[in-house]
Amino acid sequence: MPLTIREIGETGQERACYVASGGGDGGGKGDERGGRVDVIDSLQAFASSIAGLLSSRAVLEGVGVGDASASPTAAILLSVLQESMGRIATILFAHKLGTSLEPECKMYRLAADVFNDTAMVLDCLSPALPKGPRVLLLSFSSVLRALCGVAAGSSKASLSAHFAKWGNLGELNAKDSSQETVISLMGMLAGSVVVSRVSSPVATWSLLILLLSIHLAMNHAAVRAVSMHTLNRQRANIVLSTFLDDGTTLTPIEVSRQERIFEWDGVLRWKGSSPLAKAKIGGPLQGIVSSLGPSHQVTGATRDTDSVLVQLVEMFALEDYLLWYSSSDRVVYIVLKDSVPAQSQLKAWAQGLMLVHRLPNLQLAIGATNEKDKVLELVQVSLSDVSKRWDTCTGQLKAAGWDLDVASLETASGTRIRLDEK
Repeated sequence: MPLTIREIGETGQERACYVASGGGDGGGKGDERGGRVDVIDSLQAFASSIAGLLSSRAVLEGVGVGDASASPTAAILLSVLQESMGRIATILFAHKLGTSLEPECKMYRLAADVFNDTAMVLDCLSPALPKGPRVLLLSFSSVLRALCGVAAGSSKASLSAHFAKWGNLGELNAKDSSQETVISLMGMLAGSVVVSRVSSPVATWSLLILLLSIHLAMNHAAVRAVSMHTLNRQRANIVLSTFLDDGTTLTPIEVSRQERIFEWDGVLRWKGSSPLAKAKIGGPLQGIVSSLGPSHQVTGATRDTDSVLVQLVEMFALEDYLLWYSSSDRVVYIVLKDSVPAQSQLKAWAQGLMLVHRLPNLQLAIGATNEKDKVLELVQVSLSDVSKRWDTCTGQLKAAGWDLDVASLETASGTRIRLDEK
């Protein structure tokens, strides 16, 4: 029987495969997934460097380089305005979307390149505009570059941590920076030749569009090649719906082939179907309370005539969350209790997914007297179904390579509740 020995690189990819047998030659080819990402990353950095030189030339033309009537003071003030706009955008963007950058690192990594390439296009448009609109255009370009910096920096940190299989994050970042520096230097040298030879508007725009197309295509391919091992909202939809439907457990590589790069935030899908509803996890209790009845115009208090909230607390006494479905706006509200673990958050998402999937069939079978009783019954049935299969589900997910100890479902700053019973 031949002996197979696989050599694994520092980023987890298989670098070589040795087959030892009693006679004859053996050979094998390793998984080139990690090497593919390196090649694609090098190509996109090379194209981006050349495109950056073309946009820089356009900006210099716009501020008056080569024009004797241009004012150095005006150029400095424009630079100050661009820097100020960029820093303000950085603060606001990090405050608004900071929580979602790690769970959605693949999406924001590609979005960063879209922001950067759009900024290059705006820079190349600036020389054709009058002075006033040109200043606004360059300021907006600076804002886009600031968004690119936040999205790229945060997502790169998450992706680097994913590839650092041996805990060598510092070494991995150093090597990646060195590789990027070499590729950028080669791109600048090649770009210097290109810029000196390409001067007409038609040739410039044709080359710019070609380079940016290559840049985005390479980045899209690189992001698609990455298989994350944490379950964000979209991957949780794919994995959990498949398991709850037929008991099959998908691996991270299988899920990466199905997931979208850009997905609606909080949408619930059953095995890639059209959106069934929306889920809000980690939000305030007010989300559930406001759906139980109209609020008072003066005090803002909601009158829960059917004591639904009390029934929910009793129903989820052994769980680390509360869950409610609002049929009016088709939203599943998931309120997390204090010190909720990551697996309980995933269970809450699985219950919400099961609830909206079985909603049409269960509604016909339930003889509830009013809508709230019907929803309560739906919540109870879905909780029972998921609880019976949850231990099996988590065991198979771990065996398939999923990391269930990292909470990646919240994409906004959340709240927690603490029940004080007297």
